[in-house]
Amino acid sequence: MTRIVRSALLQSAYTGDKQTMIDKHVNYVEQAASQGAQIMCFQELFYSPYFCQVQDVKYYSWAEQVPDGPTITLMQEIAAKHNIVLVVPLYEEEDFGIYYNTGVVIDSDGTFLGKYRKTHLPHLPGFWEKFYFRPGNTGYPVFETSVGRVGVYICYDRHFPEGARMLGLNGAEIVFIPSATSHGLSQHLWKIEQTSHAIANGYFVGTINRVGIEDEFGTNHYYGQSYFCDPTGQFVGDVASEDDELVVRDLNLDLIQDVRNTWQFYRDRRPDMYDGIVAS
Repeated sequence: MTRIVRSALLQSAYTGDKQTMIDKHVNYVEQAASQGAQIMCFQELFYSPYFCQVQDVKYYSWAEQVPDGPTITLMQEIAAKHNIVLVVPLYEEEDFGIYYNTGVVIDSDGTFLGKYRKTHLPHLPGFWEKFYFRPGNTGYPVFETSVGRVGVYICYDRHFPEGARMLGLNGAEIVFIPSATSHGLSQHLWKIEQTSHAIANGYFVGTINRVGIEDEFGTNHYYGQSYFCDPTGQFVGDVASEDDELVVRDLNLDLIQDVRNTWQFYRDRRPDMYDGIVAS
């Protein structure tokens, strides 16, 4: 039997406050579920603006406990209500003064499956992430969901192929890469790096970018263009626009085995020859 997983991404402009962003995403989950979506991912730091454009301690207040905070508790209820797997990126407070940029995976029955903490953090004008987050310490977990094995990589992580490889080695079938990426230096890489991860590792990638301009935090203009791609690097359907958009696509997970039978990258890789990659 063919394994088709209907999957969704949401790119969304910031509404101006946390509660309306949460309400907006709940509404879109309902829309995705009504279209038959079985799994859905939100954008990086989904309920907040991308506050890392500035450095101000007041934005620490955006952080919540995981999984016991109110947003994840709500999303567990929403996942169970609509029988949909949710990937929920948010600002995590582990303890006083210890914060992470985190992606939470919730199964379709509402079970909290675990979290991935963003590993690679930029720290340059417009992206002051080390002011707000500690580098992730979760490694590269892959979560056994009701629809398949799911991994998470977050925004700046995508510039580093090592973690993308680890997700493949750990068994990922779909890797979600939520982002907050603006017009400028790296835009030409948007359709290159993440399709390359899919090709090199033989899995599907679903990547999300927010949209709009968050004037109160800087001048970054987020360009959307969210998409799914398959293990050959081909887009599944159209790439999204630069406006609010719900992307729903059917992913044929059987293609993973077909591609790996043809391109034997896992068989032919030579980890015994790669010691220099991790040399200090």
